[in-house]
Amino acid sequence: MTLMNTKKLLTEHCKLYPSLNVADVFKFIYQSAFGCEHMVSSLESAISRIEAEASRLKDNGAPLIEKLDGDFSRINLKYLKSGLSTKTLGTLFFLSAKDCKKDFASLLEKINVVKSMAKEGLLPFSYGELVSELKLWEEKGFPAVHHSASFREKHSPSYRVISNKFIPFLPLFCEIDKKLSVGKTVLSIEGGSASGKSTLGMILSEIYGATVFHTDDFFLQPQMRTKERLEEIGGNLDRERFLLEVILPLSENQSVFYKRFDCQSLKILPPVEIPPADFTVIEGSYSTHPYFSKYYSLSVFLQIDEEKQRERIKKRNSPSLQKRFFTEWIPMENKYFEHFKIKEKCDFVIQV
Repeated sequence: MTLMNTKKLLTEHCKLYPSLNVADVFKFIYQSAFGCEHMVSSLESAISRIEAEASRLKDNGAPLIEKLDGDFSRINLKYLKSGLSTKTLGTLFFLSAKDCKKDFASLLEKINVVKSMAKEGLLPFSYGELVSELKLWEEKGFPAVHHSASFREKHSPSYRVISNKFIPFLPLFCEIDKKLSVGKTVLSIEGGSASGKSTLGMILSEIYGATVFHTDDFFLQPQMRTKERLEEIGGNLDRERFLLEVILPLSENQSVFYKRFDCQSLKILPPVEIPPADFTVIEGSYSTHPYFSKYYSLSVFLQIDEEKQRERIKKRNSPSLQKRFFTEWIPMENKYFEHFKIKEKCDFVIQV
């Protein structure tokens, strides 16, 4: 399957750039196997280089996103025109470069696909030319490859290689950057169990330095778990305490004295002071309840299909907790989503 994907992507790449040569194919498979091939000395240098390149950007006709054959994609600098800031793109590039690993086994597999395609006449150069260039590349230890001079002259490549884990959220990042450019922003992340709400929260913290609050820390205390409250749509969250202790102080640009409910001891933990920030994220089930949704600048719903949801929950939880998810918590969430039209009211719906 992987080898078929390599062949498919390389065929599409050749159609997009019919004048490419051996070096350009080497660059494609190198980036596919290793990700970013450039040494990124610092975040500041990554951002400044993007700023300089963007100032002389040409519309080269390339797509905004080019999928590589692996865990990375090329993001054209034209994406900056959609609202993505140079700082955010530089941060995505910097973080992606830190994740790069030298997967030589993967590279050798892709080289074999390239050789096979060249033999079949599916590439715009001969098999003999490929073998000759490949020998020189191998003798050097498969170093990073530059685009050929002809490729640079004709296509003016302007892109950065970033991790695919960021790709689904690029439109969201653009909107966040627009909001932050005019003032403080509060974003809510809603979605079903195991849809990746906490993961997205961590990503936003890593990229933007956002302060993240979790609705999971505001489960109902034991004395509140009455039959009437649990039958209430969206009643599984202690929304009164969440509004009072988190949402209202944020709305008044005040520090939050964050008191987490510990599900093990069933007690409220001592408060931790969290000062106001330019960007705040509220993540978790019931985070966009109408009780406090008016306080948000932006909202996103993470859509997960039922099969993937079940797989993730089974992988993460004991059989007893799995049962509670499937028979209790997920039905409550779905009833809440449907009753309040949560997905429909969110600014973004992202399939995960």
